[in-house]
Amino acid sequence: MAQETIDLVKYIRDIPDFPKKGILYRDITPLLADKEAFAAAGRAIAAPFVDSGVDYVAGVEARGFIFGSAVAHILDVGFIPIRKHGKLPYKVESVTYDLEYGTDTLDIHCDAAKPGDTVLMVDDLLATGGTMAAACKLMEKLGAKVPGLAFLIELAALSGRDKLPGHTIHTVISY
Repeated sequence: MAQETIDLVKYIRDIPDFPKKGILYRDITPLLADKEAFAAAGRAIAAPFVDSGVDYVAGVEARGFIFGSAVAHILDVGFIPIRKHGKLPYKVESVTYDLEYGTDTLDIHCDAAKPGDTVLMVDDLLATGGTMAAACKLMEKLGAKVPGLAFLIELAALSGRDKLPGHTIHTVISY
C-alpha cells in the first residue's frame, strides 16, 4: 500500500462539552463526508492486516459498522456485526460488561464465526477499552481467534489498551 498523504486529523472536529461538560468529543463526521479522507482512513486502518489472511472483520455498532465494513471491503473478506442487546434476529451469544455508570450487553449471531476463524476487530475509537474487550470475549465464545484490533482514533490518556492485553493494537491517530 502506498503511503497516505492526507492529514486525517484536519477532518476531525473537536466539540467541547459534548455529550456533557468537561468532555472533548472527537467528531468524525467531516472525515466521513469527504470521500478522499474516508477512503484514506479505511486504507490506513487496514494497512497492517492486508496480507494477514484474516477471515472476517467485525465491528460494534454504530461507527464500528462504518469503518469495519470499509476495512472488510479493502481486505476482501466478510463483515460481522456486533450489536447492542436485542437487535439481532437469530440465536445469539451475549456478553454483559461494565460501563462507567451501569452495564451494557453486546450480542453476536451464534454462527457468525466458526472455531478457528480469524477475525480482525475494527472500531472508530479506542477510549476506555471496555466495549472492545467485550466484543473480543464474544469472538472467544464462538471459538474465533482475534489477530488484531484496529482503530481510527485512540484517546491514549484513557488507557484503553490496559483492558486489551495480549492483542495487537493498531491505531491511526492518537490524542
